[in-house]
Amino acid sequence: MKKIAIAIHGGAGTIAPHLLTTELEKAYLKGLEDALKQGYETLKNNGSATNAVAIAVMCLEDNPLFNAGKGAVFNHIGGHELDAAIMQGIDLKAGAACGVTGIKNPVLLAKAIMEKSEHVMMAGNGAFEFARQNGIVIEDEAYFYTEHRYKQWQDLKDSENFQLDHSEVKSEKKFGTVGAVALDEQGNMAAATSTGGMTNKKFGRIGDSPVIGAGTYANNATCAISCTGHGELFLRSVVAYDISCLMEYKNFTLKQACDLVVYDKLVKIGGEGGLVALDAKGDIEMPFNSEGMYRAKININGDIEVKIYK
Repeated sequence: MKKIAIAIHGGAGTIAPHLLTTELEKAYLKGLEDALKQGYETLKNNGSATNAVAIAVMCLEDNPLFNAGKGAVFNHIGGHELDAAIMQGIDLKAGAACGVTGIKNPVLLAKAIMEKSEHVMMAGNGAFEFARQNGIVIEDEAYFYTEHRYKQWQDLKDSENFQLDHSEVKSEKKFGTVGAVALDEQGNMAAATSTGGMTNKKFGRIGDSPVIGAGTYANNATCAISCTGHGELFLRSVVAYDISCLMEYKNFTLKQACDLVVYDKLVKIGGEGGLVALDAKGDIEMPFNSEGMYRAKININGDIEVKIYK
């Protein structure tokens, strides 16, 4: 039997047991497991890693608990600006969309950009027009409204502050991003990431999620990576590509590369968050230097793991 594997994340940060009710914790765990299993079913039916990560991320985008798609946070004018990227390791093809509004599943727009255009990244109104021409589902603003996200924005909208997803108190942070990495029966890898960014963000701010090499990267020769964390620090560290480079040029294992970047290099510049990663052997790593990370995986033996806390 050929090796298949998948790992997903739903954000990282100050996620402690006392901050989640029993019901909410169960809802997060179920949301992760549902997305994981949908991606895995694609792989089991001889689907591509690219389709598997797109389906897993779509599932998380449709779940209002996660800061992507329907659950995206509000920007400073009370709208939603969405970012997503996808990359396949077989040929290094990639697609990304940033600062888009009204797109139900930004990961599908990123996939269409990869498959149906000669470009890698599209932004704003141009990306929206491309989505419309290519049959990507568009929703009105009401679709993206959730009471929980609206209340977060109300607390910040008249200030110069922004917020990295939900916070119980000022010192607590959640980096709201969703993502997936997969290995298919053909030995190909892929990665996808999607986010609503920061609450009350201004000036068309873009984080690491849609930037190839920073928040998303896949290369059959090395690994597939999807990140979640403080985007500015992940951008400056080129996190996803750095892990790939450590494997390619220094012969690091996936674990060695992930550990160096997440627990050392990022920490030195104050970068908080984590990632999911896998390699061609199907080894999976899910490191994070924050208090928690919504994460789940099914390894090459079919073992399933769904976790939130350390």
